[in-house]
Formats: sequence, structure tokens, C-alpha cells
Amino acid sequence: MVRSFGLAALALAFAAVLSAFSPPAGGLAFAQQGEPMILPVDPAPLTIETAGGERRFSIEIADDDRERSAGLMFRTEMRDDHGMLFVFEQTRRLAFWMKNTPMPLDLVFIGADGRIVAILKGEPFSIAPIAPEAPARFVLELKAGTAEKTGIADGDRVRHPRIDRVAGAG
Repeated sequence: MVRSFGLAALALAFAAVLSAFSPPAGGLAFAQQGEPMILPVDPAPLTIETAGGERRFSIEIADDDRERSAGLMFRTEMRDDHGMLFVFEQTRRLAFWMKNTPMPLDLVFIGADGRIVAILKGEPFSIAPIAPEAPARFVLELKAGTAEKTGIADGDRVRHPRIDRVAGAG
């Protein structure tokens, strides 16, 4: 009896340790199961002031660790005028990867001043780091080829209330 109690206590302790290292319920479980995270579309459009004029996008905003970790994983399609804006608390060197992401993407890195510091390509399912030399505060993921087709370039000003709060109105 004492031995079986000891084994039961050991099993409970082991289960507690395992649960401490498991994602929280409703957390990243969807990403592990292969289901895309769909966030609500922000009511304010994101605009990019390019040499050829203003480009507008509807966006989802990923602004916490759980949302930023999942991003566009498992998405198989996205409209040309849609994207996901990743918001970080501080400006720093950022690195992304394309694990579990079947769509090729343009990753638009944006500084705290609201200006594009780099546009890099994301290859489907790649775990290679996608990291510009310049620090960034925001990253906008768009369907691959969108930046080139619409004339989006380094130095262009990106506007959205979440970006303008950091960058100012200028």
C-alpha cells in the first residue's frame, strides 16, 4: 500500500512538471494542431505612402507573445490587400521564420519612426532566420510579391494608429 501510494505521488508530480512546460489551454494548441490563427480585422486600415501613391491594407494585429508566435502559420491563402502587423514593445533586431507557413510572404520591417527599414522574402516552411541588419519595432507580413507589385520600398512611411502612437504624426 505504501509503495503504491509512493508511485501515485511520483506520477502526480511528473504530471505537474509536464503541465508546467505545456502551452496553456487555448494558447498555442491551435498552432500545434495545424489550424491557422484568425484574428479580427482591425477597423483602421494600414496605409503605406509610396513614390507611386498611397497603398491601403486591411490587417490583423498580432501584439502579444502568443499571437506573434503563431502569426500566419498554417494559412494557405490571403487576399492581396490583406496582411498581419506584428507589434513589439521595443525597437530591436528582430528575426522571423516561416515554420509551418505554406504561403510565401513579403516581410516588411518598420522602424519606430514608421519608416520601412527592410523588405525581405519568406520562403514557405523555411526555418532559416529572416532578420534585417536594422532594428525594427513592427513587421508587416504581406502576400509574396505585393511589395514589388505595389511599389513599396525601403524608406516609405507606414501609417496606422498603432504605428503613429510610437512614430508621431510626422
